[in-house]
Order: sequence, then structure tokens, then C-alpha cells
Amino acid sequence: MTTHRHVGAAVAALLLGSVIAANWLTTRYGFINVGFGQQATAGTLAAGFALALRDATQDLLGNRRMLAVVALGATLSYLVADPFIALASTSAFIVAELLNFAVYTPMRKRSKLGGRRWAAAVTTSSAAGALADTVIFIGIAFGWTAILPALAGQLIGKAWATVLYLALGKAVSTQCATSRTQVRRESVKR
Repeated sequence: MTTHRHVGAAVAALLLGSVIAANWLTTRYGFINVGFGQQATAGTLAAGFALALRDATQDLLGNRRMLAVVALGATLSYLVADPFIALASTSAFIVAELLNFAVYTPMRKRSKLGGRRWAAAVTTSSAAGALADTVIFIGIAFGWTAILPALAGQLIGKAWATVLYLALGKAVSTQCATSRTQVRRESVKR
């Protein structure tokens, strides 16, 4: 297995872990403060991170493997959460991740990790996925009348995760560029 595949497997494991964590946290703790006077389900941050990790899984393992990981994540939801949370999560996860996939894929083709176009692909696809995830999850788990009061908090929580992922992607791309520059300088000296 190449280093690329090792990293991809690790990212896929993080994706699955974030799905499990999102369901467990919501079942265990319900709602939490996410800033700006808003509340969201306790699993919102992990769910937001799952949207970004889906992008990384696709980049590292390809579309088919990413879709398999999404299916496995949806299935695993039933092992750790209240049945209503699991049903809501599975429904929301599948729709949100597929929407994220549909938005991210064409945008990602024209970008490089850490660049502006990459950031736009991550931000746009995560926003689309977050909105779908929120509406479907809250509607099924807590009732359709709970969507509007919960919407701002859910989107804020997921935005925190996206910002963290963007910062990580920028740091990795900067480090890779620095490493490539150092290798070139060393080869020129020889």
C-alpha cells in the first residue's frame, strides 16, 4: 500500500469516526452552545467535519471508495445512536454527502490543495451539504417545526468544522510546497 493509500485509509477512518461521534454526541448530550447565542446538536461539529473529510476521502481514494465509506458510515449510525437519531442521521448523511459530492467534484477538478479554487470547492460543497444535512436531520429527529429555530446554530457549528479543515488544508499545502522547494535546492547544489 502506498503512502497515498495509507493517508486515504486514515482519512476514511476519520470520516467514519466523525459520523459515529456525531451520532453518539447528539444521543448523549442533545444540544450545546456553538457561539453567537446559538445552539446546535452536540454532534454538529463532528458532522461538519465529516462533510470536509468526505472531500479528502474522495481526493485520496477516489469516487467509488468514498461512496463505499459514505454507505458504511450511514450503516454504522444505527450501532451507536438512538433509533430516531440514527434514522435522521442516515437519511441526512446520505443526501448531504451526495450533494456535497455533486458540488465538490466539478469544482475540485480545477484546483489544487490549499489554493483559492480548492477553498471555494470545499466551502461551497460543505455549505450545500450542511444545509441539506441540517434540514433533513432536524426535520426527522426533532420535527419539521424545529428546523427554523435550529438552522442558524447548526450551520454555525458546521462552519467551525469547515474553517478548521480549510486551515489544515492550507497548512498541508504550504508544508508540501516548502518541502518541494528544499528538495529542488538540494538537487541544484549537487
